[in-house]
Amino acid sequence: MVSRSPVHRPAPLFARIARAAAVSLALAVPSAAAAETRIAVVDVQHAVMQTEDGIRAQATLKKLFDRRQQELDAKQTELQRAREDIEKQSRVLSRESLQKRMEDWQRQMVELQTVFVDYNKELQKKQGELTGPILKKMMLIVGRIAKKSGYEIIFDKQAAPYVRADLDLTEQVIQLYNTGGGEDDAGGDKAEKKDDAK
Repeated sequence: MVSRSPVHRPAPLFARIARAAAVSLALAVPSAAAAETRIAVVDVQHAVMQTEDGIRAQATLKKLFDRRQQELDAKQTELQRAREDIEKQSRVLSRESLQKRMEDWQRQMVELQTVFVDYNKELQKKQGELTGPILKKMMLIVGRIAKKSGYEIIFDKQAAPYVRADLDLTEQVIQLYNTGGGEDDAGGDKAEKKDDAK
């Protein structure tokens, strides 16, 4: 900011009014633009999981997870017992035997951790396979809603720290998905196919 010297003359009245008007206009334009821009949000993750397909996918994943978890729990229990047995026999075993059993136990623990990592990767892959098509279909529905209702932007709700409740389209998206994806809304797929053919 430039400091005024004692001999600095104030700007002419016309120039000051013009500057004030420009500032007012600059402040008014974004407000007008914001009033015209239609924005909404969708909680994509919640929507995917609450569709009928999403609920089925979760059930499939839960069965797979439960089976894998039982296997891991059984192996972990077995290793826990082996550790307790080693500790009990530590006084009667020779140093070499004790060291050998501990090394074997540690090797099995590393193997269990590797299996755990592999199971997690398998579950993530399966989740992607099951939810990928649901997400793709959902994005088409979000696009249709945006076209039909004139939304310029639809954000993922997870990215917004605050959203007014009436701007949340999540339930609408879930309903459209479960009733066939909203193909007939705003012309739906048929209209889009016609546009593509042109």
